[in-house]
Amino acid sequence: MLFNFESIHPQNSASVVANLWTAACGPDLAISPRFAEYNMRPTTGALQAGQLALQGSQPVGFVLTSAVIDNPALQAGWIDAIAVLPDCQKQGIGNALLAWAEEWLAHQKCARFRLGGSLRPFTPGLPSELDSEPFFRNKGYNGQPGLAGKFDWDVARDLSTLEISDSKFQIPNLTIEPGRPGQEDALLGFLKREFPGRWLFEFTEFLREQGRLSDYMLLWTENGVDGFARLTLEDSERPIERFYMHRLPRPWGQVGPLGVSQACRGKGYGAALIDAALRHLRHTGIRGCVIDWTSLVDFYAKFGFAPYRKYAMLTKKATSNQ
Repeated sequence: MLFNFESIHPQNSASVVANLWTAACGPDLAISPRFAEYNMRPTTGALQAGQLALQGSQPVGFVLTSAVIDNPALQAGWIDAIAVLPDCQKQGIGNALLAWAEEWLAHQKCARFRLGGSLRPFTPGLPSELDSEPFFRNKGYNGQPGLAGKFDWDVARDLSTLEISDSKFQIPNLTIEPGRPGQEDALLGFLKREFPGRWLFEFTEFLREQGRLSDYMLLWTENGVDGFARLTLEDSERPIERFYMHRLPRPWGQVGPLGVSQACRGKGYGAALIDAALRHLRHTGIRGCVIDWTSLVDFYAKFGFAPYRKYAMLTKKATSNQ
């Protein structure tokens, strides 16, 4: 097949990207133009570039890639998304798109390339249901350094069966409730102190996008904010489609990330925070619920969650000739 490349322009490519992704990945991983547009918005301190593969004037594939090069806590390069129409696969298009993305990342001085998991992720990693792991392993992508296993998971449950009359996780002198306007600095200070990397970055972007603070559950002790859990609803600042909940009953809700201060760990505060977040979602009528991007499958099973989607977490080290 003869094809040529054309640069992706975020302002007019969202529908094309969404259509190509959905056609390549199937209805269970379908996305909308709104989601594609959100993932191609400018992100503070990050660069993004992409290419469309065209047969004549018809788009048949795309790749998006991004890099952070001026933030030591986030310095990385990602293959954000890559997709080729099913009828056009195994004809060299995916190879060419991936090679272009790797060359672009190497030009940004990225020492390692990661599949998925970018600052505005299409997926945390490579969805195992796509059966494309052999293709990427053949291209030099392997398990992510420092991880105990090669997979992460989304877990899910229907909250309509959650009992909300009595909590099993009552802790004295602990308050857990949705954030309110005016509490931004308290959460910002907590994240700077306890989680100064990606979670702090995500919250500053959330504020820049004018997200509502009630999408963060805050855990308060006598010391102030000592924990948080981020929530995503169908009308939240970030599209809930990011969690691919099509198989779950609506209304949808999502929990994560979540964390408590070092001083609070090992005391049941994390379990109390999860319980409070789930009870809050249940109270507001949420049914299908996902906790995404985790390796703690057994832990979340205690809250009624079961494996929902599996991701291979793959990276590749840049070579000297790239």
